[in-house]
Amino acid sequence: MNFTKLRNIFLIFMACSFLGWIYEVSVGIFETHVGYVNRGFLFGPYLPIYGFGGLILIILLKRVRDKGIYIGRVNVSFILVFLITMFITTVLELLGSYFMEFLMGDWLWDYSSYFCNFEGRIALWSSVKFGIGGLIIIYFIEPLINICIKKADKRAINVFSLILALIFLIDLSFRPFLGSNFLGK
Repeated sequence: MNFTKLRNIFLIFMACSFLGWIYEVSVGIFETHVGYVNRGFLFGPYLPIYGFGGLILIILLKRVRDKGIYIGRVNVSFILVFLITMFITTVLELLGSYFMEFLMGDWLWDYSSYFCNFEGRIALWSSVKFGIGGLIIIYFIEPLINICIKKADKRAINVFSLILALIFLIDLSFRPFLGSNFLGK
């Protein structure tokens, strides 16, 4: 894989990670009414699980978006992207909760009070929200990032990407020694 392709994947990963952080902070403010709480594991404003989730969705669903799947004359690609996104993100969230519990003894959310939940790890309402988020990533974010990358000065985007990668790697390497940055469920 060449540097340009790796850079573009990294930028999409970081954009999805940042948007996931914004989403989680917004949930903390509007759904729990607690005010600002850094709901991230790392210092920076990004949640890598959203970055990986975004990349997985793009890899798996870009062809569905671009090809178009029809029932009769009705394009159902949008609905399929939504449903597949719900499934993938629910599985990712469930596996993520088990992984975090294995590493830290607990996971960072609790859906126990939500309708149609499993062990407080996943719930229907969060799956629906992630389905909507997947639509936003597949139909708006990924195409927008690609447009921005194409229009940007190549040297500037390379320098920006390297600085961002360095900051992210430093954050990632120090976090295990400093404990969780997360301040509430």
